[in-house]
Amino acid sequence: MVSILHLSDIHMGSGFCHGRINPETGLNTRLEDFVASLSRCIDRAIAEPADLVLFGGDAFPDATPPPLVQQAFAGQFRRLADAGIPTVLLVGNHDQYAQGQGGASLSIYRTLGVPGVIVGDRLTTHRIDTANGTVQVVTLPWLTPSTLLTRPELEGLSMAAVNQRLVDRLRVALEGEVRQLDPDLPTVLLAHVMTDTATFGAERFLAVGKGFTVPLALLTRPCFDYIALGHVHRHQVLCDRPLTVYPGSIERVDFSEVDEEKGYMWVTVVQGQTEAQFCPLPVRPFQALSLDVTAAADPQAELLGAIAQAKIQDAVVRLNYRIYPGQLEQVDTAALFDALLPAHTYSINPQLVSPVSRPRLPELGEGHHLSPITALQAYLANRDDLAELAEDMLAAAQSLLTDQPDDSAAIDLTVPDSEPEPEPVHQLRLL
Repeated sequence: MVSILHLSDIHMGSGFCHGRINPETGLNTRLEDFVASLSRCIDRAIAEPADLVLFGGDAFPDATPPPLVQQAFAGQFRRLADAGIPTVLLVGNHDQYAQGQGGASLSIYRTLGVPGVIVGDRLTTHRIDTANGTVQVVTLPWLTPSTLLTRPELEGLSMAAVNQRLVDRLRVALEGEVRQLDPDLPTVLLAHVMTDTATFGAERFLAVGKGFTVPLALLTRPCFDYIALGHVHRHQVLCDRPLTVYPGSIERVDFSEVDEEKGYMWVTVVQGQTEAQFCPLPVRPFQALSLDVTAAADPQAELLGAIAQAKIQDAVVRLNYRIYPGQLEQVDTAALFDALLPAHTYSINPQLVSPVSRPRLPELGEGHHLSPITALQAYLANRDDLAELAEDMLAAAQSLLTDQPDDSAAIDLTVPDSEPEPEPVHQLRLL
């Protein structure tokens, strides 16, 4: 039995806009959050200990992380090397330069010859000796069109045709690796891919134009005892036989992951009998508050009430609310700031809604001729924000229309039968 800690999508250095500077360390607090989550994973691997650690790709937001972020990442994985625990670092789409051309940010670990660290930047099989026996790990990094096909072959093909060609070439290449496997050794496939049956999040859009969707059936071969996946940030089990798992990311990257639980997998691999357990991590909460206060009599009270009911303590909070320009003076922004002080960080984003942006009323459109009072009544009936003023406005309008300086100036609205009907005097037409 071989014990494996499987984690993925660290994205160390992401989300600095959601943090603040820690005055004691001088570091962004979100960097400290990511380091803390990774440290908990490494702590578990060393304490058990794990026989092998598999990282499923996307170490950083991009292939050129700042030295400080590189140092934080390397410092944690160096602990595994010092403990004698072999580790495989798979190259993900965010780890590659120029969409697969020119190496990857993780390749430096192979160049430096870090003991026990294997960089998976190509489709190949690694035989790894662990404390409890040898394991075969097939690495499948993030693939791009340039990885498998030359440009002349791609010329003139649609994206669907290109994807199919890529899948066909991958099927042949993967079959070549499978045929060389030792059937007497436990085997793991470590792949950074976007499968066709996974529940996607923001990572689908982050990878547009840089990869393709891989059919799950292409990967789930009986020769694999465990399929360790990376790339999708939401934890999910795609298949039981062989056990195929996305552990998800170890920290929330942005507000698209508000409700996602973060963690890693603890896996025990035995040929034909693999078990895995998802291990949640205590990551910083995110709270996204969205309100529409355009119909509120007291927008301030409604906003403060929503904040009071939300769990904002030490959370990253985003408050979005829709409001009419005329209501802005009813909102005390300083009071909102005070209410959000328990949050780790927060942002307030009012969205101004123009009253004139509402749909046109059919009865006030072209081809409809109404008296001014009737037209005003129809307009006010569809303006909830003017409900309190409607009676006074109608009375004022009636007074203006009926206030004649001279009785002889009264207007005759009768129309002779022989002539076209003219528009009524004082006609109000709202387009």
